[in-house]
Amino acid sequence: MGDSAIAELEQALERRRGDGLARTRRIVDGPQGPRLSIDGRTLLAFASNDYLGLANAPAVVDAACDAARRYGIGAGASHLVVGHCVAHEALERELASFVAPCEGARALLFSSGYLANLAILTALASRNDVIHADRLNHACLTDGALLSRATLVRYAHCDVGSVAARIGAGSAGRRFIVTDAVFSMDGDIAPLPELLELARRHDAWLVVDDAHGFGVLGGGRGSLAHFGLGSERIVYMGTLGKAAGVAGAFVAAHPAVIETLLQGARSYIYTTAAPPLTAEALRASLALIAAGEHRRLHLAALVAAFRERAAALPWKLLASQTPIQPLVIGDPARAVAVSEALLELGVYVPAIRPPTVPANTARLRVSLTAAHRMSDIDELADALAAVASRVAR
Repeated sequence: MGDSAIAELEQALERRRGDGLARTRRIVDGPQGPRLSIDGRTLLAFASNDYLGLANAPAVVDAACDAARRYGIGAGASHLVVGHCVAHEALERELASFVAPCEGARALLFSSGYLANLAILTALASRNDVIHADRLNHACLTDGALLSRATLVRYAHCDVGSVAARIGAGSAGRRFIVTDAVFSMDGDIAPLPELLELARRHDAWLVVDDAHGFGVLGGGRGSLAHFGLGSERIVYMGTLGKAAGVAGAFVAAHPAVIETLLQGARSYIYTTAAPPLTAEALRASLALIAAGEHRRLHLAALVAAFRERAAALPWKLLASQTPIQPLVIGDPARAVAVSEALLELGVYVPAIRPPTVPANTARLRVSLTAAHRMSDIDELADALAAVASRVAR
């Protein structure tokens, strides 16, 4: 490879650094929790999606250890060869019953939410179809739509009228409305009842990515239960590495949908199954989620307390009632500077910058968990106020 090719990459990386958009991995030593050892320092952290504090729950850890002794570590092959363990099968049944997007629903496990969303859109949609997608959807929904080769129509964020104005146009084959349920960088909740009504009216599918709602909303059952929704036209995706505290994802839907994914989704067929121990850990986690209303009530109290304290800050606090609490700063370099100033005070809140969020909306993404205490909220609020005062000077 010539020197010019390397030089071109180095110049692009330098431009990224100059624009304040370079990413850096931080090294964590120890289990997830409110206080983390990050790059050799113990910090009060508000960065994890472990919303219910289950990633290090003793019952979940014990289940994983017991399963490792019973099943070993690796699954050995894809689900369709010899990788589908009795633990995977049991977890799929339990997830389908717990979420219940429609009567008689089935579930299918995936190694990640990214793979699950690629599977949904590439297996169900094709060149003659139209996908209507929220502009702020997660990147994997956009990638799945593009890989499907369907026509992709992006609609204004959470704007039902924007969908309604275009979904009936043309002579498309299948129609899809695709949305995050809880938006990962804004923390707001999609208008799922209105989107489902549009889907019914236009004989469309409603694809719901509930990565940040599962375990938290609807008594833990997610965003569909939050709104009391159920329909055979809903394709529901939930991740298992956030509120569930482990890893992977699942799709729950009508049996015909699930069988279609099993038979035709490349990101399912050609991926080695997740270790059986994760399935047993998730079964323990699912039991804690179902019985975890005290965790959700505590989390809601933390959210309310943070919002009350953050109202006096000079940055815009987006309207979110979920554990995702974004403080919009605007300029990427300034957002990084605020995050670094918090680090000096022993508090870690990551700066989120484009292209993860739209231009000029770089922000601090404050992520609260049920493992935090009210005193942690006070420490965070005091640190934010101190940094805001310093910036103002």
